[in-house]
Amino acid sequence: MSLTLETLAFLTSPAGERLLARLVQDDLDDSRTLYLIGMLRRDASPEQAGAALELARLRRQAADKFGDDAPRLWFTRAALEQASDPLARRYRAQFMAGQAVVDAGCGLGADTLAFAGAGAQALGVDIDPVRVALARLNAAALGVNARFEVGDVRDGLPAADCAFFDPARRDAQGRRLHHVEAYQPPLSIIRAWPHPQIVVKLSPGVALEQVAGYGGGLEFISVRGDLKEAVLWLGSGFAGRRATLLTDAAAYHWEHTGPEPELCLSAPRAWLVEPDPALLRAGLVRAAAAACGGGQLDADIAYFTTDARPDSPWLRAWRILDWMPYQLKRLRAYLRAHCVGRVTVKKRGSAITPEALTAGLKLRGDETRTLVLTRWQNRPIVLICADADTDR
Repeated sequence: MSLTLETLAFLTSPAGERLLARLVQDDLDDSRTLYLIGMLRRDASPEQAGAALELARLRRQAADKFGDDAPRLWFTRAALEQASDPLARRYRAQFMAGQAVVDAGCGLGADTLAFAGAGAQALGVDIDPVRVALARLNAAALGVNARFEVGDVRDGLPAADCAFFDPARRDAQGRRLHHVEAYQPPLSIIRAWPHPQIVVKLSPGVALEQVAGYGGGLEFISVRGDLKEAVLWLGSGFAGRRATLLTDAAAYHWEHTGPEPELCLSAPRAWLVEPDPALLRAGLVRAAAAACGGGQLDADIAYFTTDARPDSPWLRAWRILDWMPYQLKRLRAYLRAHCVGRVTVKKRGSAITPEALTAGLKLRGDETRTLVLTRWQNRPIVLICADADTDR
């Protein structure tokens, strides 16, 4: 069900506010949908009742992205899914302070509001009048001074120091769009924009060759070890590729400079090391391994092993207790001999699913282990590790 301006006007009226207030403390589980709609229908049309229930559910789901502000903000499902992670929003916004910024395709206004909160003169533009209305409501709810206008960014943008572009990366059916020219609007639209600086949010899985012709710099952003997005920076003075790791305490950067170090392959050592996914996407796995004196198990696998535990926010490590060529019967006998009754399974370069492996092991015992299915010089192996030694 699509939210209309008419339905939104009802939800913002005193009658709509009473309807939403009724849902704040209620159990909104999907199994109770018919009951909840029936309750709301006493004072609203079917469309109004459905929209109120959807908004109430979205406000609860939005806590991860909007924290304590979520219960007073306005969303549609698609706009909420596209909204940036809060640490990523704040990180980007710091570069916009003191500038005039136009947010092209602003959606519900999350990035526009972050820019304004960081001291930018922020204008959000979106082709959808409903999303613009939501963005204005969100600005008012947060007390942030940002402007929003209805407009088609394909027809051009107002003048500004910087244009920020967050194109839709899903089609009307919600399926992911994997090519930058399938985005809505396509990435190539920025070629006609005259702004001194252009910043584009892209899928974190974007193929490098799809953006190679634009120049500038490509940044892969991880938040607490979870890869969130890629950002194309044009006119910022940054070129090449960069990995960025955001935590609550700090922002870490690792730039791709010069040729990759020579590949060092080795048998498993004392510690299995998993680089942050931003390093992987930025092509910095070998650099990370070299910095730790480590060696990769296989040229195509983004694990490496070291003699000493690495101390870096970029890396997670597990102490390797043993390893062997992968054979289910042999592994099962080993785990039983060591009284292992519960395992966590990780994998890279293996077709075996964790569920299938766990079922086949038929475990019993009180000990726990982390099993890592991977390859050593293109041969399947399993590493038996202590549980995660370092966590974010």
